[in-house]
Amino acid sequence: MEFEELYKTYWQKIFRLCMGYVNDYDIAQDIAQETFIIVWQKLDTFRNESSIGTWIFRIASNNCLRQIEKEKRFPKSELPVNIIEEKQYSMEPQIQFLYKCIAELPETDRIIISLELEGLKQAEIANIVGLSEANTRVRIHRIKEKLTQKFKENGQ
Repeated sequence: MEFEELYKTYWQKIFRLCMGYVNDYDIAQDIAQETFIIVWQKLDTFRNESSIGTWIFRIASNNCLRQIEKEKRFPKSELPVNIIEEKQYSMEPQIQFLYKCIAELPETDRIIISLELEGLKQAEIANIVGLSEANTRVRIHRIKEKLTQKFKENGQ
């Protein structure tokens, strides 16, 4: 598959995955771009041991985890509220709330639910995060229950 075709096919999915992780539009864009730079650089080393989509999602997940670790070591200063609101104006309030709720989940749960929301098969999600299919299925169920509860509590 040509790089351009991969980019067109996976860009939105990878961006949404990153948004689920970091809940920041600009940082999510940066991580998605970094992901595709790596894909472009390493495409000739892809060995077809998994689907190319699984490979790209794994690269994106690793980039997201590195970003989270970086933020833990070097917390960013608080931005004025109006700047944050300005960047998120184009998203529906319920989508903003969903990203906020996902961002509050533990790291592994964030990746699992973000991949589930992208429509990946549970076997593929299990492969990306390194869990059994059964464990992944249970985690997805529990995460959905948590998110549903948060929406109910917020009146969404």
